[in-house]
Amino acid sequence: MLNQNYQWKNKLYFGDNLDILMDKIPDSFVDLIYLDPPFQSGKTYNIIFQPEAGKVKGANAQIKTFGDTWKWGEEAEKSYEGLIRGDITKEKPPQKLIDLITTMRSYLGECSMMAYLSMMAPRLLEMRRVLKNTGSIYLHCDPIAGHYLKLLTDAIFGPNNFLREIIWSLETTSGYKSQAKNWIRAHDIVLFYSKTANYFFEKQYYPHKKEYVARFKKIDENGRRYRDDRPDKRKQYLDETPGTSIGDVWSDIMSFQQASTLKEYLGYPTQKPEKLLERIIKSSSKKGDLVLDPFCGCGTTIVAAQKLERKWIGIDITYLAIDVISKRLKKNGIKEIIDFEVDGEPKDVYSAKKLVDKDPFQFQIWCISKLDATPSQTKSADKGVDGIINFIDPNKEIKAGKGIIQIKGTENVNPAIVRELKGTLKSQNADFGILVTFRKPTQGMINEATKEGHFWFVGREIPRIQFLTVEDLFKVPIPIQLPPLMISSYKKPSIEKEKEELELF
Repeated sequence: MLNQNYQWKNKLYFGDNLDILMDKIPDSFVDLIYLDPPFQSGKTYNIIFQPEAGKVKGANAQIKTFGDTWKWGEEAEKSYEGLIRGDITKEKPPQKLIDLITTMRSYLGECSMMAYLSMMAPRLLEMRRVLKNTGSIYLHCDPIAGHYLKLLTDAIFGPNNFLREIIWSLETTSGYKSQAKNWIRAHDIVLFYSKTANYFFEKQYYPHKKEYVARFKKIDENGRRYRDDRPDKRKQYLDETPGTSIGDVWSDIMSFQQASTLKEYLGYPTQKPEKLLERIIKSSSKKGDLVLDPFCGCGTTIVAAQKLERKWIGIDITYLAIDVISKRLKKNGIKEIIDFEVDGEPKDVYSAKKLVDKDPFQFQIWCISKLDATPSQTKSADKGVDGIINFIDPNKEIKAGKGIIQIKGTENVNPAIVRELKGTLKSQNADFGILVTFRKPTQGMINEATKEGHFWFVGREIPRIQFLTVEDLFKVPIPIQLPPLMISSYKKPSIEKEKEELELF
């Protein structure tokens, strides 16, 4: 446990946010929490990576980021029972919360919404524990689960600490939304709570309208603009009022449905604009305060906090998100060197083995990120391709070359897996392949790879099949021969277009 005098270093945590909140973050430690959790939308969110050089044939890859579909099962039952017993969180649940959650189960039954609420309740309770008495929390949700979440947050933070329901207007009726046989959904909800009545808040303002500024025609000896046409003849200075106070309906911040061409748009599912987070951070924290996002996704909260000179913590359960944020911080135009740690990613072969035992897919994403490659997890016939390395090849008609990565998380290695990679190289029309294994290749594997020969690229002889051990991934540089002119995997991905839900929950 950290003590309160610890000099906090910005951190990204890879793992389950409930475990990290309990094990890593002390009581009354955080000044502001923003969370944009899954909405219980029933959707599966995919992301399609387009390489930096633009749309080159065959160079795109699609990967599932997360499924926002919840089912009642063993995990939901375990979470529900742990909350009732009071042993799933560090702080014992208040009786009001226990009464509420049992009543909800009686009313809803063992359905997907109840599974979702059983996941959210202990996490919200832990967020209250880590929040300072002067702190506040913004819970971003939508009408599908928002009303249920309002009941949970009332039970955890207290109805007296509910401050506002902020409406973020998404005024767009184009695309699939317009097909709904209903009123078009055009807003999100942000529930604003404090921990106590002694919370920090600083009003935010819209700039004065041009018509208002035009009334201040006179300038005094100090260069201040003023007007004196008031009935009391008192001079009114323009700089006496900072602007028009911002209310609880925000219609001036465009969503990416309205403005998908904005430079900050990564195409990450559920990505929110930086302006939205900047408004929240400015109003409810000071410079040097600590901001927490326990469902940090592609890291918009992190980027906004960094730009506004706040300290930050981001948590996400997918390594893809951690990798996207790490690269985003380096490419976001923030001039200073950003000092941060990634906690929870493998640091050695032993921890890599623990990750592959726990979640083979996240292990695969971690391996691919170490090679700065594009993950490949599609529903198409790309069998045997775990990652893709794209590079510019001016000698080809399509101007693009491709390498493929296969990752074997098991201890077994033999010549058969090299022959499998050879077949995949041929079927994918790839220039080279990389095989990542825990054990070193056997002599039989090396012999099979040697038969495949080399290819020449820009005066460089590159083996058609190369081997890397997991231990090699921790070396700097990684001992691998790659073609020059490699294409970055994270320039501008775009979301796979999906239909809006046409039915209400």
